[in-house]
Amino acid sequence: MAKRLVKRTVRRIAVEASSGNVFRDLGLADAEDLNIKSGLVIEITRAVRRLGLTQEEAGRRMGISQAKVSGLMGGDFANISESKLMECLNRLGYNIEIKLSPARQKMGRRTLAVA
Repeated sequence: MAKRLVKRTVRRIAVEASSGNVFRDLGLADAEDLNIKSGLVIEITRAVRRLGLTQEEAGRRMGISQAKVSGLMGGDFANISESKLMECLNRLGYNIEIKLSPARQKMGRRTLAVA
């Protein structure tokens, strides 16, 4: 269920409260998918930096090309699946846990929580 954005004015500047998902705020149809994928990419970027890997080293470790690593770190994740992003995180030393619970609404939702 989409949250309704609330507009208000602060010092003559229109301010709009976020739904918590920038992709939804932009009106994109696949906002939930994009939000999850962007969270996975953020963690990949953090891991690569924390481990001190070059893009080439990271690519070898994750099983993707250096060019793909460069694209990911630059925010281009359109042509890579959530499954592949999770595999990359596994290869960078992350455990991934998928938790399912019954939805209260007709349609469930997906979220990403990073420990």
